[in-house]
Amino acid sequence: MQKNAALILANGSVFRGRSIGSPEERVCEMVFNTSMTGYQEILTDPSYAGQGIVMCYPLIGNYGVNHEDNESGRPWGEAFVVRHLSERGSNFRCEGSLDEYLKTYGITGIQGVDTRAITRILRSEGTMNGMITCAEHFSVPEVLERIRAYRVEGTVERVTRPAAETFPAQGERRHRVALMDYGVKENMIRCLQARGCEVTVYPAHTTAREVLAGGYDGVMLSNGPGDPADNVEIIREVRALYDAGIPIFAVCLGHQLMALATGASTHKMRFGHRGGNHPVKDLDAGRVYITSQNHGYVVDAATVDPAVARVSHVNVNEGSVEGLRYLNGNVLTVQFHPEASPGPRDTESLFDRFVRRMEGGEW
Repeated sequence: MQKNAALILANGSVFRGRSIGSPEERVCEMVFNTSMTGYQEILTDPSYAGQGIVMCYPLIGNYGVNHEDNESGRPWGEAFVVRHLSERGSNFRCEGSLDEYLKTYGITGIQGVDTRAITRILRSEGTMNGMITCAEHFSVPEVLERIRAYRVEGTVERVTRPAAETFPAQGERRHRVALMDYGVKENMIRCLQARGCEVTVYPAHTTAREVLAGGYDGVMLSNGPGDPADNVEIIREVRALYDAGIPIFAVCLGHQLMALATGASTHKMRFGHRGGNHPVKDLDAGRVYITSQNHGYVVDAATVDPAVARVSHVNVNEGSVEGLRYLNGNVLTVQFHPEASPGPRDTESLFDRFVRRMEGGEW
């Protein structure tokens, strides 16, 4: 039988429901995701390290979980908040229930709460910390002290792999790519493999000198969690990669790190972009794509040096920076996730552009 549980937000709001997953008390940064499906990919995205995920769509877990859809070796979300959790999954690929999955990996959760109301708070007041607890009695003032003291820190170090790994190309090897793991999603590796790339994935703090010594045709900078400005040492190495003139394709956190390495700045968004339905306009092509996104920080367009880069993609909803084209001709970065498939796979073509650049062509 499920225990009672409560979600307390940093603004003092209390939502009562029923415990799912682990009954362990958990404090984290609460964010919301607008996707209707893909909850397993969301939970296993390392970019959610340190965060609790509020799912806007009311029915979650209806197709269960399986080992093939993981984006990393384990879920990284700290907590999971849903309106209703399906008790069993109905799908021929189902290997277990979402509740069992949450329990296996110690992910705290709550269901039976008004996720629309929680989302409205996070949209109007901004992303804030929260706590899920199964305690029957608690002092809100005392809980709020703990909640407000929480900081999302050291997340890249938590999610990156401990040692380099090499993944073979599918079919004939055409290129060798170094991929910097700041919290990489597995499908990013698969997209490169499918294009004939042998991919060596390096831990986040690998030096540029070591990477460049490998004689690779190109470098990819992955997605990842946390405040990009916290990664001072990594930013220095990214700058060294930029100065080397090797073709570089960067996504999400990698996009932000490259901007910081070349003199731009970033700031935390009010509530971020998290979901599979964000419209982005490619300014060069004059086309709009529906993209998958997961980020709480953004590059400040006004701080991008026009002698270094220009904005190549913008968010249609509010005009924020979604991509940068560097004038040295070797670097292209985007804020969204081209390896994800929220619908058509139209932005996956960015991997083709990266391969074309490694072959000496234009982006």
